[in-house]
Amino acid sequence: MEQLLQLTEYVSGIVWGWPMIILLLGTHIFLTIRLKFPQRKIGTGIKLSVKKDKNAKGDVSQFGALATSLAATIGTGNIIGVATAVSLGGPGAVLWCWLTGVFGIATKYSEGLLAIKYRVTTKNGRMLGGPMYALEKGLNMKWLGVLFCLFAAIASFGIGNTVQANAISENLSTVLDGWVAPEHSKMVTGFVLATLVGFVVIGGVKSIARWCMALVPLMAVCYVLGCIYILCVNHAYLGEAFSSIFQDAFSLKAVGGGTAGTVVMMAARYGIARGLFSNESGLGSAPIVAAAAQTKNPVRQALVSSTGTFWDTVVICAITGLVIVSSIIAYPEISQEDGGMLTKKAFGMIPYVGTPILTFGILTFSFSTILGWSYYGERAMEYLAGRRSIVFYRILYIMLVYAGSTMSLALVWNLADIMNALMAVPNLIALLMLSGVIAKDTKHYLWEKNLDEES
Repeated sequence: MEQLLQLTEYVSGIVWGWPMIILLLGTHIFLTIRLKFPQRKIGTGIKLSVKKDKNAKGDVSQFGALATSLAATIGTGNIIGVATAVSLGGPGAVLWCWLTGVFGIATKYSEGLLAIKYRVTTKNGRMLGGPMYALEKGLNMKWLGVLFCLFAAIASFGIGNTVQANAISENLSTVLDGWVAPEHSKMVTGFVLATLVGFVVIGGVKSIARWCMALVPLMAVCYVLGCIYILCVNHAYLGEAFSSIFQDAFSLKAVGGGTAGTVVMMAARYGIARGLFSNESGLGSAPIVAAAAQTKNPVRQALVSSTGTFWDTVVICAITGLVIVSSIIAYPEISQEDGGMLTKKAFGMIPYVGTPILTFGILTFSFSTILGWSYYGERAMEYLAGRRSIVFYRILYIMLVYAGSTMSLALVWNLADIMNALMAVPNLIALLMLSGVIAKDTKHYLWEKNLDEES
């Protein structure tokens, strides 16, 4: 087991190394330029996300699709992941994480467009789509779509399920102390969590979307308001925090005997990696649910999908980064901690509200991620083995929620990271090879102002 753990750590380090970072970030920049900066229309996307396209084909509203996508995307990476980036890459990592989100908007936009462009309608009227259908119908590469679904299904059990359930049980174990025996607290948490997840996912995409529409705005607003309160408490250190973030992001000084530029290289490496991992732009997961949206044409949903990266990274990750950096400046003794402990101590330094804000964020973000990824996994399994496989998938998914709450997950984390990276490759191939199609539709519907036209 120890050897397997070391092997998966090694492979994870390779697949999430510089080649993957360059490929993802390069795709973000390429699509941004080719599509003439669709980031300019983020306001339009936000407006469309809260509107309904009446009589349009689809299973859920545009907001329902966005909420489900955000539920799966906004997770512990937005809290602990940002702290890990700061711990390893310094304050400058926050700016690189933010910039990755800005450019990633174009990729998330492109994914949403292809999801609607190549979606299919089943015999009973359901809408199915995602990178697998873009690969099959747009590029005649069904074999690559099969690989994508295989990686996605496996990833759903890891990063979308067990690791999130484990994060919830770890945080609730201290809350339940005194109420439940320590040796039983994780089992109790696992049973309750599995019951709740089962109640939601058995209802299918409409049930998942309904819960996500209620949960995502509440959890995001509460967390952001809590972070703003902490920033108000740390207001005396905000100027220094901003200065530190911008200086370290572009500093050419050496650290620890390294060559000139070590600081900027470390900040860029960890900030970009965390930003890419956090917002999932380019991984191919979000377009699976975008395909179910009720929308008039592909570009309308593309704009709505792009707002997911804006909220996830440009807003939530940036605010979390400011909280972490300002807390480090205010309390220098916590600066040597690793990501998870740094997060706890940074929030814990704020009397009364700091720890509850962190606990609430982790619990709600993790639970919503479990719901969102259950839909991704279902669609991947349906593509691989047909609709009948969904029942077995749901049963296994619910069982693994309980298992994840009670087990050690170092190996699962590594496998989940590997599967996420492998998911990205087929999706990026589809995005790059179909970029001409994306550019053509963007020109017609967006830049020639035909957004209200039905496709």
